[in-house]
Amino acid sequence: MMRRRHLLLLYVLAGCASPPRPAPPVSHVPPPAATAPAPPPVVSVKPPTASGDMIFDAWAAEFQGRALAAGIRPDVLEREMAGLTPDSKIAALDSRQPEFSRPVSAYIKGVVTPDRAALATSRRDMAEFDAIEARYGVPREILMGVWALESGFGAIQGDYDVIRSLATLAAQGRRRDWAEGELIAALKIIQSGEHPRAQLRGSWAGAMGQTQFIPSTFLSTAVDHDGDGRRDIWRNRADALASAANLLAKGGWVRGQSWAREVTVPAGFDFSLTEGPKLTPDQWAQMGVVRADGLPWTEADRTAQAQLSAPAGAAGPLFLLFPNHFAIRKYNNSLAYALGVGLLADSFSGAGGLTRPWPQEQPLSLVDRMTAQRALAALGFDPGAPDGVVGMNTRTALRAWQKARGLTADGYLSPDMVRRLKAEAGAS
Repeated sequence: MMRRRHLLLLYVLAGCASPPRPAPPVSHVPPPAATAPAPPPVVSVKPPTASGDMIFDAWAAEFQGRALAAGIRPDVLEREMAGLTPDSKIAALDSRQPEFSRPVSAYIKGVVTPDRAALATSRRDMAEFDAIEARYGVPREILMGVWALESGFGAIQGDYDVIRSLATLAAQGRRRDWAEGELIAALKIIQSGEHPRAQLRGSWAGAMGQTQFIPSTFLSTAVDHDGDGRRDIWRNRADALASAANLLAKGGWVRGQSWAREVTVPAGFDFSLTEGPKLTPDQWAQMGVVRADGLPWTEADRTAQAQLSAPAGAAGPLFLLFPNHFAIRKYNNSLAYALGVGLLADSFSGAGGLTRPWPQEQPLSLVDRMTAQRALAALGFDPGAPDGVVGMNTRTALRAWQKARGLTADGYLSPDMVRRLKAEAGAS
């Protein structure tokens, strides 16, 4: 009996237990591969219409890809490039190198005129200036100097189609990277809806409006001063002047400091210091460099680092250039331009003229300038490429040669210096 009950219990337990689950079969099929991302859609752009100029057409076909990669929409690119042709006038202007360089004295005499001072007088009290000066710290006289030189107080802005101008310059290739960058910036202005192409008129080199901004500078620096939702440097003088002030402020303008001051130096002064160290006026005074008007330095100027400049050589007026001078050169990196703006500003504020007049300078031909550069190189004073541009490298080399020969080392390339260099290089 006990045995029977034991067997019955085993049968019950066996019936209640779950049978073991079989192991899943081993699969020899690889798992599905991860879905590859879909390739980016191919952007198709109609090829530009042939202009008949093979060089221009080849450039335009290549430029399309670079413009698309820079974010220009296909519809904008097709519309603005359609029917585009090079401008032969721009090609001629860009390739023209002046046979004679214009001396700085002639430039300044042509810039700082009674007519400009009279025109500025009628604009000094414009309501816009108070707010612009308060916000950016740039005096109205400096802004009027820029305004006068860039567009004749807004009267001469240029009437070239900026898109066509920059496309022509890019296709020529001499400044291709720069011109293409500006062309893309101009297309971005159009694409944004801020201004149509018809508004983008300017100089043959692409500078626009009353303050002559290139397109990239417009994008980065132009401001909507009157708050109407549009930065209009063509028709709105407040926007134009505030944009110029913003450019100078971003370039390092220091509130309350001078842009430059005329100075005098003692006899026997070492002119090789021109365009060299930047020292405080007190440090320059230890070498005998003092204000030409005899007035003391303001506290703001006394603590500034200033550079000595002799733009027309030792015989011409001398200046200590303050940081604000170099802020002006962010607008146009030219010593003559910055001097023109600053001296115009001084005349607008009623300041007296220079104590030392500009000398009567003789223009140098391109051949003379290149010959002088080659002579300096032959004599072991490297001026860089013999391109006829008397820039910093040439002036530095000339100062070193002048100092080595016991001459006044002002770095000024006069006809006499050209003759001396030619004679020495020929003899050697």
